[in-house]
Amino acid sequence: MLRLLTFAAFLSLPLSQAKGAEVIELTQTPCQFIEGENGMDHGFQSNSSADCDKINAQTKDKRLADARPLTLKAGTHTFRVTNKNIPYTVGFWLRDKDYNWKNPLHKLSKTSVSGGGLTQGVSKTFTVDLKPGEYLYSCPLNPTLDYKLIVK
Repeated sequence: MLRLLTFAAFLSLPLSQAKGAEVIELTQTPCQFIEGENGMDHGFQSNSSADCDKINAQTKDKRLADARPLTLKAGTHTFRVTNKNIPYTVGFWLRDKDYNWKNPLHKLSKTSVSGGGLTQGVSKTFTVDLKPGEYLYSCPLNPTLDYKLIVK
């Protein structure tokens, strides 16, 4: 019974306070992750992924040139991803830089964490153990750029 109460108390804490866990907040707005672009919300308007495809085709090079990679220490990290003002369901995908979803060996040997179901105003968490290396994060449903994540 004591273990159950302790676990329940743990669950009632805000995630950022749970056992000192580090939570990386990522905010999606139409066609972008704000944190991936140095905190800049470009104010893009989108009603579908096709809108983002057009926006990204026109702005990708400049935005990637201005972006700085997110840098973390190796270890277990929890990413809290929030859909802010996107009128359709979005998701999150974090993977090794060279991950190829078509390669069955990559599914066994490389990092790939993903999920969807983030409707407007909803947040979800994704916990992953990251080893030193380079990773990418993005959202295929709200086509964003492939943002760099460096783990040291």
